[in-house]
Order: sequence, then structure tokens, then C-alpha cells
Amino acid sequence: MASPVFLRETAALLDDGRAIEAITLGRADGVHARILSYGATLQTYAIADREGRYEDILLGFDEPLDYHRHRNWLGVTVGRYANRIAGGRFTLDGVTYNLDRNNGDNTLHGGDHGFDCKLWQVEDGGESPNPWIALRLDSPDGEGGFPGHVTARVRYELSPDGALTIAMSATTDRPTVIAMTQHPLFNLAGGGSADSALTTVLTIPASRFTPVGADLIPTGELRPVDGTPFDFRAPRVVEDAVAQGDEQLSLGGGIDHNFVVDAGQTEAPKPMARIGHTGNGRQLDMLSTEPGLQVYGGNVFDGTLRGKGGTHYQAGAGLALEPQKFPDTPNQPQFGSARLDPGQIYRHTMVLVPSVA
Repeated sequence: MASPVFLRETAALLDDGRAIEAITLGRADGVHARILSYGATLQTYAIADREGRYEDILLGFDEPLDYHRHRNWLGVTVGRYANRIAGGRFTLDGVTYNLDRNNGDNTLHGGDHGFDCKLWQVEDGGESPNPWIALRLDSPDGEGGFPGHVTARVRYELSPDGALTIAMSATTDRPTVIAMTQHPLFNLAGGGSADSALTTVLTIPASRFTPVGADLIPTGELRPVDGTPFDFRAPRVVEDAVAQGDEQLSLGGGIDHNFVVDAGQTEAPKPMARIGHTGNGRQLDMLSTEPGLQVYGGNVFDGTLRGKGGTHYQAGAGLALEPQKFPDTPNQPQFGSARLDPGQIYRHTMVLVPSVA
């Protein structure tokens, strides 16, 4: 029997007895999304191929507790700051804040106390006008080294055509920095497939990218993509681009770079990327209000991590598309600002729109 349009259930218990809730939006025999309260995680997103077969396209785990046991940022909500902050520190209003360092000397995705490894509170949800769920997290002042008590929210809504809107917001009681994102790793052959996601056809409306140094921190340059493996302004197979070779690809072990989307920061979500599978016809457009798009090819997977369906994830198992502020913006003011003050509301809206070709 098909699942209801909106289904909320207890999926697992943490060691301290707290419940991880699972919320299914849509129908199990059609397009649907499944969200976990742990990490405000998008565990499942099933869309159709050209034959009308629905399949989950996200890397991840079948067991909700594995998101707690194995921190790999698979489908989680990332904060307080998505991507890297150099040296695990930044200065705001003359005060230097030292953060958790969990990526060499740098802070990655909020450090050891990031939003992805927190149990969020399910605030509300329902079936009208479309199935939706809203989650909330309170991050105390000083958590992970960041200033300010931050209240973060994420709202997922699934439309009848399968488009999934993810609206993130945050407030603070002290000046701070924040940049949230959703961190899906896609494989249009299926999240449990052993096929490489690097066969994906990728399009990004970005004329520039931010090259990095050996520590994967942006150098500050906005480099044109012309003549480089980072030119995806026309549809291009990812593995073909990687095969082109480049010093930047050597530094990242493949693509692990931020693209400067031509439209910049916007009030309404605009196109950020399109991915497509030539075999089954699945396509997915990503829209976002943010100015940058981090693209990551699952370069660190080495077969030791077992994901959905028992699949051992190898390098290239998934393709991450992470709309966000540029990496290290708090230390590189030429990139813009990630500052949030009391009385302001941080907002980031992203939309996933499936189709077939």
C-alpha cells in the first residue's frame, strides 16, 4: 500500500534515548522525500526515469543511526558555516574567534559541533497546500567557537510535480557569521548504485571559479573558467572534464571547488546547475539564492563506507552540489559578507526540480 502524503514516525533511538524522527513527504510508490530529524537530513529523494520508474537518487544510509555513527555529510543540513574557514578562526568587530578545527588546521562545515550532527526539533508539518515539514535547532553562544545564540530553521516542501523546496533561515542574539546549505550527493543511477556519478552530464552558469591552495582554501582569485576543466557553461560529462587534467584538480583529488554563479546573490532562487543521466533520462535542476556552488566528486570515498543497499562507496560514487557563500568568506571580505546581526534574518532557499529527457 502507498504511504500517505505525510507520514511522521519514530525511526530510531540514540544512545541517550532521544528519538530520531522520520517524515515522509509524498508516496512511496511515486515521487517522495524522507527527512530525518537527526541533522535535518534529506535521507531519500525518489524521482522518475523516462520509463516512469521511481528511484532514490541520494547517497546515504538505509539505517537512520548510521548518520550518527558515520559523519560523511550525506544529505545533511550544514552550519553554522558551510565549507572551509581558514585556520579555524575569523575576526569580527575586532574580536578573533577560534573554532573547532576538523580539517587539518581549518574548520569544515561548522567543525565538530556542526548542525549536521545535532538532533533537530520537528516544529510543524502537514499536507496542505503541499506536504511539508519544519525543523528547528538552537545552537548556544560559543558552540564550536562561534559567537551568538543562533536559532536555525529548515522547511522542506514537496510539490505535486516532485519539486522539493528547502528553505533555511537563522537568527542570532549577537553578531556572528552564518552560511547554511543542504549537502546532497547525487547519483542519478540510484543512491545504492555502484555506477560512477562522474558519468553525469553537468551544466553550471558560472564564468569564474575560486582556485584553491594546497589546503583547499580559496586563494582569493576569481579565475575565468575558459579553457579549464571547470567550464560547465555548456553541458559536459564530469569525468571528461576531470580527464582534461589541471593543477587545481590535483590539489582537490578531483573537483572540490566553488563556482562563482554569474547571477550572484539573489532574492529568488535562480538556476545553479543541471545534472542529467544519458542512460535513464533523469534530469535534476538545482536553484538557489546563494552566489556560489561547491561541486565535489566524492573524492575521498575508498570503498570502506557501506551505504544504501550495502553498496561500498568508491571515489566518484556521488556528485555533491552545495549552493552557499564562498568558502572562507569571513576571512576574505572581497567575497562579500557572511555576517548576521541581531534583528536580521538569514535566509537561503534552494529548490530541486526533477524532469526527464
